[in-house]
Amino acid sequence: MTAPARKILDDLRRARALVIHPKDEEGAALLEQLGRLGCAVSLAWPPPAALPADIDTLFIQLDDAQVMHLLPSIEALEPAVIAIVAYESPTSLKAIADVNAHGVLNKPLHPRGVLTQFALARYRRGYEGRLTSKINRLEETMKGRRTVEKAVRLLVDLNRIDEDAAYKMLRDRATAARVPMASVAESVVSAHEAMSGLGLRIALAEKT
Repeated sequence: MTAPARKILDDLRRARALVIHPKDEEGAALLEQLGRLGCAVSLAWPPPAALPADIDTLFIQLDDAQVMHLLPSIEALEPAVIAIVAYESPTSLKAIADVNAHGVLNKPLHPRGVLTQFALARYRRGYEGRLTSKINRLEETMKGRRTVEKAVRLLVDLNRIDEDAAYKMLRDRATAARVPMASVAESVVSAHEAMSGLGLRIALAEKT
């Protein structure tokens, strides 16, 4: 077995899965197959009021099942979602989109398709999470830059210095306090807004 294949199987074994499916032969077979992989798995039917907080993967039957009340739980936990459908229709396609499915299993369930969709769903969920983290970091970086620019403009206007001197002032304070420049800038902006509300003026003297 190659290292990438072993990594995929190891990830599946670490999964904590919930199967929302009728307690019939297909449900039992799916539960048994997932159990053979070594992952923690349980079956729930009828659909619970909310998802357990400790799951990271959800197999969910959408046909003729009242599961839309689980959307808030799915959005909060953000598990890898594998939708189970018996037929393609506008209603089932909408349900697949509503639960933000990362994979789909068609009924009748076949053992050979489960592993592929399981692995694909967890990969897609992981990629989605990494992409979201990158976007959040980028947004925080952009927000910090905007705050620094605002603080620089305030220091220029209030202290009658040029932008380079104002930027250096913020950088020196951040270095001395061992905090990000954005934190110092946020303090400057917040202090200015608070004092302006009282009709006062803030000035940051250059360090000597």
